[in-house]
Amino acid sequence: MRHVLLLLLGAHLAYAGTHSLRYFYTGVSGDIDFPEFTAVGLVDEEQFTYFDSNTKRTVPKTEWIRQNVEADYWDGVTQTFTGTHPTFKVDIQTLKGRFNQSAGVHSWQMMCGCELNDDGTKRGYWQYGYDGEDYVSFDKSTLTWTAAKDQAMITKHKWDADKAFGEYNKGYLENTCIEWLQKYVSYGKDTLERKVSPQVSLLQKSSSSSVSCHATGFYPSGVTISWMRNGQDHIEDVVLGQLIPNEDGTFQVTSTITVTPDELKNNKFSCVVEHQGKTISSILTEDKIKTNYDSSASVPIGIILGAAAGVLLLIVSGVAGYKVYQKKKGFKPVNASDDGSNSSAHSDPKP
Repeated sequence: MRHVLLLLLGAHLAYAGTHSLRYFYTGVSGDIDFPEFTAVGLVDEEQFTYFDSNTKRTVPKTEWIRQNVEADYWDGVTQTFTGTHPTFKVDIQTLKGRFNQSAGVHSWQMMCGCELNDDGTKRGYWQYGYDGEDYVSFDKSTLTWTAAKDQAMITKHKWDADKAFGEYNKGYLENTCIEWLQKYVSYGKDTLERKVSPQVSLLQKSSSSSVSCHATGFYPSGVTISWMRNGQDHIEDVVLGQLIPNEDGTFQVTSTITVTPDELKNNKFSCVVEHQGKTISSILTEDKIKTNYDSSASVPIGIILGAAAGVLLLIVSGVAGYKVYQKKKGFKPVNASDDGSNSSAHSDPKP
């Protein structure tokens, strides 16, 4: 379980485009207290469906999907996910042999999804990863697969030769995904097209520790956090945290700067948060920074800084294998500018 959680905690949640639809299938093997197979659907990075091999049923995660689809919708996707579970289980064993592995925790994951921008441009994704690393990705313009490592060449050649599989993926990328994305956006328009500005706080555990600029409660997820020193951009000793979803569907993110008390005293440091055309600038001064050692702080800073970890663990319990594949980097679009993607209704050939 620890191995999987580390991958999840290291996952980067992609900053959403105009509108996006993605599915993540994750198979896991090894001695862990974790479902062998999970499937998660997201619209604009908000989870709207969830399935795992323990419960063997697909459940809605938003009111807008719950209210707009009938029982046969859930029966259909549950049947698909249930059928995919044994395939992923066998695939992991195949890949363990290919990588000369006999024990340990291993994961096999698929991601497919599409984005639709206001100007009508589309992007699509169809990729697989093994143990948190890229494995193969699909190019719908050539109906071929790109191998990310030598062990994936066998898979590439087998899947390149399966023209029916390639044509199916292409059709889904170009048509079905976009159609469902538009349908889902119409279902959840009030939620998915809302705009909520971030609340920004400056946090510090002690007078000698780094200072965190914490932006939370914003929607959509696209946000920029930067630091300035005496009116100039400052990038030294700055660490940007992961974008994390809150329980209410909004997002939070933290950027941390390491600065000595003397530097803070002799310079003007500011955290600048930009979201949906609005800029919020907070200057690092003692009266602005919430700390553990400040008796005037209404909430202990340890609780505030711990909130992000707590929220992510809640997300982990609900999303399970969501984005294990993004251990080291985010998904990149397939080599096409006019495609969509995403499927919860297909069966892959063996790798």
